[in-house]
Amino acid sequence: MKRFRRTKINPRIRNLVQDVYLDVKDFIYPLFVVPGKNIKKESEVLEGIYQMSIDKILDECEELISLGIYNVILFGVVDIKDSIGSSALDSNSLIAKCIKSIKEKYPEIMVVSDLCFCEYTDHGHCGVLDCNDILNNDKTLELLAKQALVHAKSGVDMIAPSGVIDGTIKALRNILDANGFENLPIMSYSTKFASAFYDPFRDLADSSPSFGDRKSYQMDFRDSKQAISRSISDEEDGADILMVKPAMTYLDIVSKIKNSSSLPLAVYNVSGEYMMMKSLMKNSIEVYERTMMELMYSFKRAGADIIISYHAKEVADIMRRK
Repeated sequence: MKRFRRTKINPRIRNLVQDVYLDVKDFIYPLFVVPGKNIKKESEVLEGIYQMSIDKILDECEELISLGIYNVILFGVVDIKDSIGSSALDSNSLIAKCIKSIKEKYPEIMVVSDLCFCEYTDHGHCGVLDCNDILNNDKTLELLAKQALVHAKSGVDMIAPSGVIDGTIKALRNILDANGFENLPIMSYSTKFASAFYDPFRDLADSSPSFGDRKSYQMDFRDSKQAISRSISDEEDGADILMVKPAMTYLDIVSKIKNSSSLPLAVYNVSGEYMMMKSLMKNSIEVYERTMMELMYSFKRAGADIIISYHAKEVADIMRRK
């Protein structure tokens, strides 16, 4: 009889033979920046997640550093919107100012910028619409390239295009290389599904589409083959890191992409997943923490190298306590 218990009875041996590891350095923490000063407004749907002005973002960065978290991803929430997201193209845009402020005060923090237009357009879609209200892929690529240069010139450490617009990685790589940013990495939202799990985020980022949905450019969750090929295509076009979003219900895709690519792989543990996990706190904080940590390990076990998560601060605190 094979006795698997031999390596499980002693906790020291269990630690020796484990092959899945989790570290605070694996995490990227999302931050939502708004115009103004002295603003820290908690989300109505995401407990513990805030919209913050740049001065409060800097305070948050100090707390993150104290927890050992040095990686953030920025999302802009603006008041002025138009049909093409012009406020994202200004060299003095909200995100540009936030990048500069963080890098000036906390140069040790690695700043990733989410690159999209849904937060900046009055229609809430991820790019330019044509006369039939259909997203115009190629015109959107031109504007994404302009937005990427704004972020690059502001000192961002990595760009993360999230719109799932065909040809994005090649277009960004070309414009960045042509302007002297050949060493600036791109983390692609390479396999991003059209998911109901995003709804709480859209409320927080004020980015819900005013009509229709995003199924014509985001991935169909019923199509696993294209989910794989999309990431492989972005690798071929010059992406430095791939991503699967959402994470929790797509670990099969994470595993398949990990087996098909040599690039580092990120998962985005999205807002709907965060809300589901938070609901466990109503009954028991202990059960919540144990379940949350089990989920984080499942991301790593499936093949994720990087975890973007609203839980990052809680994970860091738990790991420090233990």
